[in-house]
Amino acid sequence: MAGYGLKWAGLLKWSLSYADGTRPPCPVSEERRRWFIEAMQARTVNVVNRMKEIALVMRTPEDVLEAQGITPSDIEDLHLVGGLLPLLSYLRKPNACIRAKAAEVVSVTVHNNARNQQFVNEAGGLEPLLSNFTSDPDMTVRTEALGAISSLIRNNKSGIAAFRLANGYAGLRDALSSDSVKCQRKAASLIQYLLQEDSSDCSVVMELGFHRLMMHLVSSNDSGVREAALGGLLELARKESRILLAQEGKLRQLLRNRMESIKSMSPSDLAAAREERQLVDSLWSACYHEPSLLRKEGLLVLPGEDLSEPPPDVAGKFFEPPLCAWTSNPANETKKQNSLLLGPGPPGGMTDYPGDN
Repeated sequence: MAGYGLKWAGLLKWSLSYADGTRPPCPVSEERRRWFIEAMQARTVNVVNRMKEIALVMRTPEDVLEAQGITPSDIEDLHLVGGLLPLLSYLRKPNACIRAKAAEVVSVTVHNNARNQQFVNEAGGLEPLLSNFTSDPDMTVRTEALGAISSLIRNNKSGIAAFRLANGYAGLRDALSSDSVKCQRKAASLIQYLLQEDSSDCSVVMELGFHRLMMHLVSSNDSGVREAALGGLLELARKESRILLAQEGKLRQLLRNRMESIKSMSPSDLAAAREERQLVDSLWSACYHEPSLLRKEGLLVLPGEDLSEPPPDVAGKFFEPPLCAWTSNPANETKKQNSLLLGPGPPGGMTDYPGDN
């Protein structure tokens, strides 16, 4: 609808005036209804403001829109055509801030939303995300693209298959080797999730040396990175790779070092390290079939803690978008796949850049 001018300001004023539920719905003319749809599809010059407005309008309750004559089909089309298509084009913009913000909004939009995931997949959205993740010169853009990829393929069978076929594991390998703590954390968490989904990936991950990279991250100064790396190693240990992991002498020493560090923690730090304590103990028990030092010393469970609780979902914790409530639409549980195709890795390693958080 390029022939129509930018009408987002009026659109927002109109939609938000009815969003608090204090005003009764009133009839809307066919002309005004058509204006609403056309405004949602209009192009914009201010890209960053447009993305913010997309998020705001999409939060308007559907029953409010329906009361104004906007049908469920219209709502779905507005969400997809009026929001996602422009966002996907913004992933290729020359401005790094715009590329990063676009990936962030895509992540929120597709998280646990099977319809939006399918739309992005069919629109070719994975390609620019992978390109930004593996080769963008800005580390913030790479990290945000990785977060969007995780949201796109999570609980998405076809998305996971496309990620594998596009050599996504090569990008994850470089992300683990980067100097960005945030990127390391997200990469390790996504690896853990992928291994949970398909145990056949374990052999490929071991062949590519992911386990050694994650063992290196077990000594990270960042607790989130340590937990994500331990979670990935635990998934390997629970599968057929347990024997190979157990033969890694470095792993035994690393876990001993972590247990000694945990022993020296203050009571408050011990409480904060609850997830790490559980992961270290579970990994030690899986590899060496004996109680860990933490269990022997009574440090696995502190007073008031419940041992019966399962180990934490580290991968899920690091990929929960802040605005996921308004896009929540749990997808059906996916079945495991049995194939993994890898091509040559991306050229060069990953390099951190100024501005990385």
